[in-house]
Amino acid sequence: MDDYDYMKLALNMAKATRGQTSPNPMVGAVLVKNHEIVGVGIHVKAGGPHAEVHAIQMAGEKAKGATLYVTLEPCSHYGKTPPCTDLIIQSGVKKVFVAAVDPNPKVCGNGIQKLKKAGIQVKIGLLQDEASTLNKVFFHYTRTGLPFVTMKTAISMDGKIATVMGESKWITGEKAREDVHQYRHMHDAILVGVNTVIHDNPFLTTRLKNGGKNPIRVILDTNLRIPLDANVVTDKSAKTYIVTGNRANPDKADNLTSLGVKIIKMEQSSISIKEMLKVLGKHDITSIFVEGGGKIQGSFLEEKAFQEIITYIAPKLIGGDQAPATFGGMGIKHINEVPLLRFTQIDKIGDDIKIIAVPTEVT
Repeated sequence: MDDYDYMKLALNMAKATRGQTSPNPMVGAVLVKNHEIVGVGIHVKAGGPHAEVHAIQMAGEKAKGATLYVTLEPCSHYGKTPPCTDLIIQSGVKKVFVAAVDPNPKVCGNGIQKLKKAGIQVKIGLLQDEASTLNKVFFHYTRTGLPFVTMKTAISMDGKIATVMGESKWITGEKAREDVHQYRHMHDAILVGVNTVIHDNPFLTTRLKNGGKNPIRVILDTNLRIPLDANVVTDKSAKTYIVTGNRANPDKADNLTSLGVKIIKMEQSSISIKEMLKVLGKHDITSIFVEGGGKIQGSFLEEKAFQEIITYIAPKLIGGDQAPATFGGMGIKHINEVPLLRFTQIDKIGDDIKIIAVPTEVT
């Protein structure tokens, strides 16, 4: 094994923690001495020991003179845990490979400088692109204070999300639907509009064979039309936030609050997607999985308020002028204002096709 292999191992270990470290990043660490792996570690969850700590504790005395491979710059400040740089220095590690620099202003190069001042060799950038992609949510949230938004759509080959009668179960196959639940597990929140709640009465929870984390359920409901007996209100397996306008019925809001729902009232009578994202970011929501219907998806598109879109395409044709399409609303008026996308992944999943794309401009 060489430097590349050891860092690849650290990255693969970090990937196994998807969905459980928020608001912290996913981090893996590998300690190597005399071509032997003497310690490995991952950051399991926020508030717990960091990956470097686990690796050094596992190595014990063998950490002295070893080389550390870590996917993200070691922290240099006191948070919920002591700074990892101090432990690395004390352990006697002689060389550190860092895949990506931490964008957190409290770290951002400080950890690297601290290690260098202690006489430790530091190499930066090994598998940097892979490490940055792994923690794209953490990087985006740290730099902007806004949640990373992933829009998800499931469509027929002609771009329909339901029939003219409103039937939408199921356009895509079982494997595609299971894949969607993986994304629910990985995100802090799932977002839909009140029309989806009224029409489908979903639970919006994660249903995987081996369990999974339920995201916070965010419902956009300008006028508080949500029924008090909706599953997202009565089911207590996940938190529910309802975002509403400033003219919503206060008595209805009190009733929902008494049922355990968090009401987030915007300053305006309507809901601005970008303003709503600022508020959710202040509530420590770092990522949102948008599963709403055409109206909600159209709102995010019109405000260009997304960082990734995942589309599942089923080998079906629905047709019909009145059958709902993926994006509703007013749409974008001029072709030169249309956001350009770059395909990052195209896979066949069961009988369906899965396409992931990102805007070519940072949003």
